Amino acid sequence: MVGTMAIQLPFIRASRMTRTASHLVSAPRDDEVLLDAPDARLSPALVAAARGDHGPAAGLLRATRAAAEWERRDRYVTRLAAFARSRPDWLDAWLATAPHDPDALLLRAQLAVDRAWQSPARAEALREVSPLITAAARADHGDPVPWRLALDHARGAQAGHSYFEELWAAAVRRAPHHYGCHESALRYLASSWHGSHQECFDFADRAAQDAPADALVQALPLRAAFGYLTDDCGPELPRERLDAAADRAIALSPRLPAADPWPARMRNLLVFVLVRLERWPDAQEQLRLNGPYATSFPWDQVSDDPLGHFLRVRDDILAGAAGLPPGHPRSERGGRARSRDH
Repeated sequence: MVGTMAIQLPFIRASRMTRTASHLVSAPRDDEVLLDAPDARLSPALVAAARGDHGPAAGLLRATRAAAEWERRDRYVTRLAAFARSRPDWLDAWLATAPHDPDALLLRAQLAVDRAWQSPARAEALREVSPLITAAARADHGDPVPWRLALDHARGAQAGHSYFEELWAAAVRRAPHHYGCHESALRYLASSWHGSHQECFDFADRAAQDAPADALVQALPLRAAFGYLTDDCGPELPRERLDAAADRAIALSPRLPAADPWPARMRNLLVFVLVRLERWPDAQEQLRLNGPYATSFPWDQVSDDPLGHFLRVRDDILAGAAGLPPGHPRSERGGRARSRDH
């Protein structure tokens, strides 16, 4: 029974053998690449949740809150809520035994927002879950993650700028350089001023300039570059601005653990942008640092098969670094990102 549950964990191993990856020294074979693999701290919590035991998840989130590990806390909450969408029994049991636990309340709010986001009546559904976000924020006044969730909620509910600015001010008071809150604010700006990529880049650049060199928010301009490269709307931006955004993320990447699931999402995004910019040697170096870890985002924004698309792009990087023409399309849906992503 345990083995059957374990295979439902949210990561996937590639099933086909490599074609050209042998040209990259120490590159994992295609069948060694993992999609959305949890890190060493999250994995035991997911395995226990599959058995109906919320204890390890509670301990993990409690530890991140006590140590103010806001970036990891944000990521873990998102992943645990994604697991609870199909297996909510362990979270229900947790809330039943500890109805005022800040971590359980935050997880409940994240799950509610995720479900509401998929509703055909998204704005209305999101307004109905607003009290759950408020409860999570009140449970621990120093935690910025409920405020990231509130910013996401405001974007989906089409909240006005004044209200959003109040939420933003509350978020940065708690954690001035929290990537999750900054990314949510960036995406609000993008959705409110569609096509105004100049404003998005300005916001992202200011945030990165004010942040420590090893802060994940250094990759915020990269997120703005991704938005521009996957959007057919708005005036063209200078190539130099896109390169500068990539260069910031390249400088950040060696400061993060190599071949580790934790920074894999940032490195996958960096690879995506570098490929669009045809910077093949830089993309090859990021593949080396990334190791065997693929992430659904950003590849699911351009393909219904994110793992397969990542592997095809990896082949193109190796070909490009060797001076050969790429053999696959950059996108299987045209240029636009998926509107359902949040």
